[in-house]
Order: sequence, then structure tokens, then C-alpha cells
Amino acid sequence: MDIATLLGVFGGFAVLYLAVVLEGSNITMFMNLLATNVVVVGALVAMLGRYTLKTFPVAVFGGFKEAIMYKTHDTFHLLDQLTEIAEVARKQGPLGLEKLEIDEPFLQKAIQMIADGYSGETIQHVLERERDLQHERLHMGHTAWAKIAEAAPGMGMVGTIIGLVSLFAHMSDPKQIGPSMSIALLTTLYGAIVANVVAAPVADKLANRANHEAEVQSMIIDAVLLIRENKSPKQVHEELLSYLPLKHRAKAEAEKEAA
Repeated sequence: MDIATLLGVFGGFAVLYLAVVLEGSNITMFMNLLATNVVVVGALVAMLGRYTLKTFPVAVFGGFKEAIMYKTHDTFHLLDQLTEIAEVARKQGPLGLEKLEIDEPFLQKAIQMIADGYSGETIQHVLERERDLQHERLHMGHTAWAKIAEAAPGMGMVGTIIGLVSLFAHMSDPKQIGPSMSIALLTTLYGAIVANVVAAPVADKLANRANHEAEVQSMIIDAVLLIRENKSPKQVHEELLSYLPLKHRAKAEAEKEAA
């Protein structure tokens, strides 16, 4: 689970709540069912027209789940792990790989394919297809939440217009002026909150995850193909160094020589 996403979203609401308290207002003054309906439900309904009934929950709710469950991979540690796997394959052969305990599902599948005797072409085709499909799913979630971030302020503006129309329609009744103006302002506020505190961060997190996972899985594919060809652990290590940031490569090379 990605704690940063939860802290970012709930922290944003906490900051807004603190601002209301420091101002001396009651939080219930900022709760309005009409504004919630126009902005939140309105933005989701506007999104529904872009998808089918099957893909909509996958893009929106599945995308939010993927953002929350985002787990980064340490490429420095992954490089060491792949080098160790290459050493096992070199010493014990493909069958020795079955004894390894690997937590990463994608890597586990790749190693199992080597142990099962699949050709390099088959391994590459299957793993690249799985990588591309996962990237496509994450990209669909990113697009959905990015569109919500765009739609929410627009729906907030719609709510503001509704409030202003109600205001001008009840100018003769002073008691209606306050509630109408409140709706006009709250819908704008809700639109900004939904877009900037929830939707945009989730969209960016999904984009980051899609790129990061694609990079990690590409690294695994390259390593597995080298291991399948029975390349030396040193060659595997050297060819995978390009996946590390420049500042980490010297450290990786020094540790490899020390080992």
C-alpha cells in the first residue's frame, strides 16, 4: 500500500478542515448536498459517457485501487537479485531456479518459464505482452482520473451558475439570497477540491506507476532473456546497469567487484 497517496489525499482534507477551524467557522457550513451532487456525481456521469458500463468501474474505481496499492521497486536491489538468479542458473541449471523464493509475481512467472524450458522468443513475447497490457490498464486509469480533474471544476462552474440564477430569481426574498450565494460558492470550492486534492494526484500517481512498472518489467525481461541464454552473472549485471541512475552505477559496480 502506498502511504504517500493516502497521506496526500487525507492530508489535503485535513489542511482544509484546519483552515475552516482557524477561521472560526463550523465545518457543517461547508457541507451541501446540492453542491456534492453537481460536482462529484456530475463529474462521474460526465465520465461515464466516455466509457462503456464495463470499462467505467475498471478505469475509475480500479484505477483508484491501483494508485493506493502502488508499491515502488528498488532497481538497485532488483539488479542484485537478478544477478544472484543468474549465478544460480549458471551453477545449477534451469531446474535450480524452481527452488528460488521470489515475491515479485512478474519475475516469478519469468523464472518459472525458464525452468519449464520455454524458448527465449516465447518468453519475450509473453512477458512483453503482459507488460504492455498492464501499462495500458494503468494508462486507462490515469486518463480517467485526469479527465475527472478536468470535469470537476467545470461542473463546479455549472453549480455556480445554478446558484447565481437562483439568487437573481429570488432577489425579492432576502432569506433566499444567502443560501443561493452559498451554493454558488460551494460548488466552485468543491470543484477545486475534487480536482486538486483527489483526482489530479491519483492521475499523476497512476502515470508514475505505469512508467515505473514498465521500466522494471523491461529490466526483468532483459535479464531473463540473458539468463535463458546462459550468460554469465557478470554480463547480466553489466547489461542491466543502464537501468540504474548514473549516481548509483558506480556504487553498484564497486559492490559487485567487492563481492
